[in-house]
Amino acid sequence: MLGKILIYGSVIIAALATVAPDLGVPFALVLVVLGLVSGFVAPITDVTTRIAYYVLAVALPGIADQADAIPVVGMYVNGFLDQMAVVIAGVAIASVLLALMGQLRDA
Repeated sequence: MLGKILIYGSVIIAALATVAPDLGVPFALVLVVLGLVSGFVAPITDVTTRIAYYVLAVALPGIADQADAIPVVGMYVNGFLDQMAVVIAGVAIASVLLALMGQLRDA
């Protein structure tokens, strides 16, 4: 339940950061924290899914840049995907930390 709330909250804040970036709120910090909390609340146990998150965290901003070619809405799609990449990066960081903690515990 908390995982869904964090994801929905991330989507809403990412959309808000896209359409109103000048509100004075540190949106990147908020989105990274939401991603970190989401990663710790619902850890990714499957290695393939973790790798997909790592690749997506790196590749999504580059892919999102191509949305600028779409007239009128392209810059908003690009901005939204860039904001979601920040959340995904937070989840990926939490996943790395949890995997590292697990390896240290098992050693």
